Amino acid sequence: MINLIPNTEKKKMVKSFYYRFTVVCLVVFGLSVLIGTFVMIPSYFLVRTKEDLVNKKLEAQKSESVSAPDQETLAITQDLENKLWLLEGSESDKFTISKEVVSAIVQKKIFSIKITDISYENNPPAGKKVSIEGIAPSREILLAFRRLLENDPLFKSVDLPISNFIKGSNIRFNLNLIPV
Repeated sequence: MINLIPNTEKKKMVKSFYYRFTVVCLVVFGLSVLIGTFVMIPSYFLVRTKEDLVNKKLEAQKSESVSAPDQETLAITQDLENKLWLLEGSESDKFTISKEVVSAIVQKKIFSIKITDISYENNPPAGKKVSIEGIAPSREILLAFRRLLENDPLFKSVDLPISNFIKGSNIRFNLNLIPV
């Protein structure tokens, strides 16, 4: 099929197509903005009125004075304070391992010793006791760790059973400490 339209006419048609396409795009964009504006106007006014209402309530609450607590509230508060005091008093009789004891153990620990467990107990006849379980690579290192703990003033006694020294390497040990 032969195209009989001259090249100048073809160029004019393409140019006119792009003009029409641009105008249609601008009209669609303008209509979209216009419709969007009309749709958003009611929401805008609704939000503005709610904001004004909230600001009025806030001003009203700020201007109100806070009433003094009544006797019932004071009685409940006093009762709660008494209960808390009783709980705190009962907790003070229990032995809790202190941060100082744990930090002393960790600071004295030799690099190659692995501590697997630190436990504590408070047995009224026997007293307070901290137990350390772990793995030491050799007897010498385990003995050095025990001596470091013995020289610490936080501990009254350090008990390392002789049975821990039977094995020559990778020794699983159980060390008992009595804190001051």
